[in-house]
Amino acid sequence: MINLEYSPRLVVMARIVRRIPITKARINLGQVARRAHVNREYFILEKDGIPVAGILSADELEDYLETQEPGLKAQIRKSTAEYRGGKSRNAESFLAELRRTRKPSRSKK
Repeated sequence: MINLEYSPRLVVMARIVRRIPITKARINLGQVARRAHVNREYFILEKDGIPVAGILSADELEDYLETQEPGLKAQIRKSTAEYRGGKSRNAESFLAELRRTRKPSRSKK
């Protein structure tokens, strides 16, 4: 009999991917983020039953991105150092910038 407690590789394979409505994830975002980070759970967010996004821990996302683009690890290290050095901004200013730079939508004729 295999003891899953002492086999990290098997524990990873035994993880469950949870599918939840995007509205439920929005309401419980703090809990979903904590579970992804602490328990290493995966979440697929659905809108009208259609999968539209996924949530996983930041460490796992960084590992995944590194496999897709090897130079990304250096960019992640640089941005982490900048953040720890105080070179960051609050969410409100970031969202305001996104709204200013968003291309206007085309009007329907």
